[in-house]
Amino acid sequence: MRKLLIVLIGLQLTLNSECSILPQHIKKCRFGNTTCIRDTANALIRNFPKGIPSVGLKPLDVVHVKDTVLINDRQEGVLWYFFQLLNQINYGFENTTIIDIKGFDEDPTSSKIIIKGQIPRLIYKGIYKAMGRLLWMVQINSTGESESEFLNFRFDFTLKVQTEYRNGKRYLKIYQLVPNVYVDRWIQWLENFFPENTDLTIAMNRIFNANWVEFWNELEKPILEVFTGVFLSMIEDIFYNVSYDDMFLSNNENVN
Repeated sequence: MRKLLIVLIGLQLTLNSECSILPQHIKKCRFGNTTCIRDTANALIRNFPKGIPSVGLKPLDVVHVKDTVLINDRQEGVLWYFFQLLNQINYGFENTTIIDIKGFDEDPTSSKIIIKGQIPRLIYKGIYKAMGRLLWMVQINSTGESESEFLNFRFDFTLKVQTEYRNGKRYLKIYQLVPNVYVDRWIQWLENFFPENTDLTIAMNRIFNANWVEFWNELEKPILEVFTGVFLSMIEDIFYNVSYDDMFLSNNENVN
């Protein structure tokens, strides 16, 4: 029994030490061949909207987002506001088109990695919590369903990475991700914002949607923080599970 346990433990350690590899039918590219890398990324998105758990690619059609505080004023005086998004789920990343990629050289630390893409329609659904005071007239204390729709959503993000060695292979570790996000239109609906007054809730949502650019400019920093977390969650596990060298063709391999 003791010998059997030793064998089983040894086998488990061996299995855990092996890195994940990309499925064989996924086209590999040469280091730095960004056109090929872009095409492979788009093929992955199109063919695997539910993800590839074995390599750490999470589902793209349903993306869970961490709870986020967008506004958190000091709760004093006659004018302050608190707004939090909870249990948010993102729909639409499975329709992403990667339009440009830079980097991914043989030495990934020698240059920045830049990824640009666009999504026709991105939707966030979840729960919001709002509290506040608007002068002496309006007290806000509401919770309800929220939905945001971003039309013609474009993004780019820049990665800075470092390499770490495991089992004699190189793995990427992200130490900085800087995103930029652009939209043609932001449409939002907050249900029951004024629980006692449906007309006022409708009016408030109409005001927001008529003046969405001003709200976008005001909230751009926390919005970018949200998308930083989203983008990281999508790629960090892939870099952790699949060695950098296994992502690309070796010198003696031929392109599929």
